[in-house]
Amino acid sequence: MDTDTDLVIRRAREEDLDAAGELTVEVYVGEGHSKPDGPYAGLLADARRRAEEAELLVAVDPADGTVLGCVTFAPGGNPWADIAEPHEGEIRMLAVARAARGRGAGGALVRAAMARSRELGLTGMAFSTRPHMAAAHRVYERLGFLRTPARDWEPAPGIDVIVYSITF
Repeated sequence: MDTDTDLVIRRAREEDLDAAGELTVEVYVGEGHSKPDGPYAGLLADARRRAEEAELLVAVDPADGTVLGCVTFAPGGNPWADIAEPHEGEIRMLAVARAARGRGAGGALVRAAMARSRELGLTGMAFSTRPHMAAAHRVYERLGFLRTPARDWEPAPGIDVIVYSITF
């Protein structure tokens, strides 16, 4: 997939799965985006399931193979797609290690998901994010995604999410 001198973006391999699950929990639970004892924490940790039932993309350090970031990609209609319509792709659980932030991993992972959407003949993407994830919102907006308030929703009582989308 996407490669630059600082990162390699590709589908997760067997040897990436434990690190991807740990990283996702570290970011979502460790930074207060998700409860440590809720059912979502189990989904965050289960990178193997995400890789089998959807697509798990990883950003790795080319020097040593360290997983620096990951994202789950699913086309509309896939059980992992919460809001994507059949013509759209969706990303979930975008996570970048704190030590790797600023290296472009988040944007590279989103661009890889956009490329995958196009490969599948999809005409856009839509996904949910928490309102307070401002750094991620800036990445999405730089890549051309727009806030789509009409699609905002509440996956569980008291958990508000906002939606970004793009048409290719």
